[in-house]
Amino acid sequence: MDISSSRRVEKVRLDELSDSLGFLLRLAQLRAFEDFFSDRGPRGLKPGEFSVLWVIARNPGIRQSVLGQRLMIKRAHMTKLIRALEDLGLVSRRTPEADRRAVELTLTASGRRMVETSSTQFFSYEDTTGDPLSDGERAQLISLLQKYVGLGEDGRDEDR
Repeated sequence: MDISSSRRVEKVRLDELSDSLGFLLRLAQLRAFEDFFSDRGPRGLKPGEFSVLWVIARNPGIRQSVLGQRLMIKRAHMTKLIRALEDLGLVSRRTPEADRRAVELTLTASGRRMVETSSTQFFSYEDTTGDPLSDGERAQLISLLQKYVGLGEDGRDEDR
């Protein structure tokens, strides 16, 4: 693993742990977040906030519980996140008459503008995520991860 020159890590034997999918996914997540929050990453929204806004933009009226399930965000965290986005004027919540227990989410005009401006930064940053992988290796990793989490190449849920 190539470690940035700003931080040297001594060699440590991991043995079988280096073949653990869960362990490697966690290290990959930490590396991606470290890169995201570096000077190279987009400014403004955190990755989770952007993801929530992006999915709401693509699915106006999505139920909060469905969004939380798809993004694997625990109910308490989801409630806190949506409340914060609502306080920022980015998201509006609505309780449908047919099911008073449900909460439907849409973006406000400010939320739509935030997604538009942030998406350019977010997705242009994404073009460099995955260094030192080649373009082919990066595409293969994305494809394998989509399969692993149950997404098709078009970003839709696959039948399991």
